[in-house]
This record gives sequence, structure tokens and C-alpha cells, in this order.
Amino acid sequence: MIIRPARPEDDEAIWRIIGPTIRAGETYALPRDMTRDAALAYWRGPAHEAFVAETDDGILGTYYMRPNQQGGGSHVANCGYMTRADATGRGIARAMAEHSLVHAKARGFLAMQFNCVVSTNARAIALWQRLGFAIAGTLPGAFDHPTHGFVDAYVMVRWL
Repeated sequence: MIIRPARPEDDEAIWRIIGPTIRAGETYALPRDMTRDAALAYWRGPAHEAFVAETDDGILGTYYMRPNQQGGGSHVANCGYMTRADATGRGIARAMAEHSLVHAKARGFLAMQFNCVVSTNARAIALWQRLGFAIAGTLPGAFDHPTHGFVDAYVMVRWL
């Protein structure tokens, strides 16, 4: 597997990953009816550095990195990760997370923070904790899950 910067010609593969995740509405606080163009503009926005994870099976995952805040918070990175549905359980998310931690440190970030880890997303929470992230806070009922209703979201952080 290689993880490389996303290119414009990757947009269709990225959409095939992020589109179903956005539509499901279970893990990202994005509008479920977000259009393809709006989703790609968000994922590959000017403040985001986007990457893809590619194998012989094609692009199986994508992530973006950005400063979590501007000014006094710009030393903390923020990322979003998604994998292709048929690639779940193959270590793609872990590889992208490990890549992002190394890349963030190389870019001068001192920490990484996830602002809205949905409490029902057990696989992601377990992965982040295995990689050294701690739950820094709980946002009660902050996420409107399409099946479970209002559920908690966690702020998770790790120093680099």
C-alpha cells in the first residue's frame, strides 16, 4: 500500500469512498444530502491536505489534514479518515492514521485532535486509543445519529 497526496484524477475514487459514508450519516457531522461537488470541495478544500491509500485493488481510503484552529490553535492538527466499505478490516484506517501522525509531526504540528468522534463508532474509538489518543472531553448528545438519535461525541487528542 502507498499513501500519497490526492490528485484531481482521484476525485471519482474519493467520492466513491466519502459519498456513502456521508449519506449514511453515522460518523461525520456533514449534511447527508451533500452533493458530490460540495463533498469533494470540503474534503479537498484549500485548508485541507488530502491523501489517498492505494493498493493493487485501487484507492481504498482517503484522509485529510488541516490545522484544527487558526492562530493560537494552529499547532494542533485535525484529520478526517474514510475507507472504502469493502476495505473495512484490512488495516487501511490504521495505516492512514499512522501516516498522518508522522506527516503531522513533520509539518510541525505538536498534537492531533479529533473534534467529533461519535460515541457509537466503536471501531474508530478503539483504533484511536490503540494509537495513543485519549478522550479529552464528552459532548453530550452532540451528534444526531440516524438510528440511535442523539448520542455523545468525544474530543480525542494525542501529543506528537
